[in-house]
Amino acid sequence: MPMDLPEIPRRTFGLLLLVFLGFSFVGYVIGMASPDTALRAVEKLIEQIGPISDSSFENFVKIFTNNSMVALMMFVSGLFFGLGPWFIMAFNGLMVGLVVLAVHRMGDVPIGQIILGLIPHGVIEIPAIAIAGVAGIVWYRELVRGEGEAAERFKRGAVNGLKLYLLSVVLLLVAALIEAYVTPKVAGL
Repeated sequence: MPMDLPEIPRRTFGLLLLVFLGFSFVGYVIGMASPDTALRAVEKLIEQIGPISDSSFENFVKIFTNNSMVALMMFVSGLFFGLGPWFIMAFNGLMVGLVVLAVHRMGDVPIGQIILGLIPHGVIEIPAIAIAGVAGIVWYRELVRGEGEAAERFKRGAVNGLKLYLLSVVLLLVAALIEAYVTPKVAGL
């Protein structure tokens, strides 16, 4: 039996993506002004998910686990007045911008190669993370603006949000497979 998905609020989804892109640019600019900040961002990322393995499967598991945890934080943080996903999306964009600059400068990797390393999985991963944020915001909005008793609104919002969150996790699974198995070949990494 297919699962009926609630409608994704396009404006919220689009704005979350814009926040990510905008803060990616900000992160890149900050990294240009302060290369040490960019280096620390890369070190923090490596510390968080560990170094890249020679095993594509190990990389897949690390990537999927990390991104699923980010998606879960996006989902649950929507209950904090609908604001959590915006902050998490901004922070992740900032980190991506810093990492891109650090890889470009310290690894002497051409920007084109870095972009090839981001696009194959990023076109799925970033929208998937945004959908997880939308899921949390949908939950919060139903709780605040929905009809009926508070318990009904909470449950209805949770169910609708959970459906979107599960869609996000499926998309993150696909993105992690691409990032672990396809991206290294496409980007020549």
